[in-house]
Amino acid sequence: MADWVQGLMDSMGYLGILLLMILENLFPPIPSELIMPSAGFAAARGDMNLAVVILMGVLGSVIGTLPLYYIGRAFGEERLVAWADKYGKWLTLSGKDIRKADDWFDRHGTKAVLFGRMVPGIRSLLSLPAGMSEMPMPKFLIYSAIGSALWATALATAGYVLGENYDRVEQYISPISKIVLVAVVVAAVAWFLKRRREQQTGA
Repeated sequence: MADWVQGLMDSMGYLGILLLMILENLFPPIPSELIMPSAGFAAARGDMNLAVVILMGVLGSVIGTLPLYYIGRAFGEERLVAWADKYGKWLTLSGKDIRKADDWFDRHGTKAVLFGRMVPGIRSLLSLPAGMSEMPMPKFLIYSAIGSALWATALATAGYVLGENYDRVEQYISPISKIVLVAVVVAAVAWFLKRRREQQTGA
């Protein structure tokens, strides 16, 4: 993966960073914690400008959020509620649960997008609920850009400072990504079991 990322940036330059960061949002196995430090290292070598590296990283990250946002927007809350009422019982999920989740995102969505863009493992997935809850596009783009800028700056700067050891950034962050994903799965399973017990008790 590292050789492929480096090769693409060597051949395409700044456009390679842009493309990689777009793909990173659509295919999470391509990690930004490898892309941006590698680009930062290229800036440290004098092959690129650090400010432009960060700018390309932010642009790619923001552009990459749009497909999932529009998918969420097209699917919409009402369709999801109707689907949950019809088929959700197999997942102990109801239309009421969907509306509660949507209400939560309406209240806390800006903070979720802002800080979620800096959390490995869920940063790209937040675009779906943002679209489903019909978060206004300007607000979504602004908070996505701020969060992405903070994340891209931190990663690129780390690569710039670490130099040839830039790959240590991914080594440190990769376990965090796994912990976050495990925590999300555990929380989902716990919620599922709790709902199932409530339904059985109610029955």
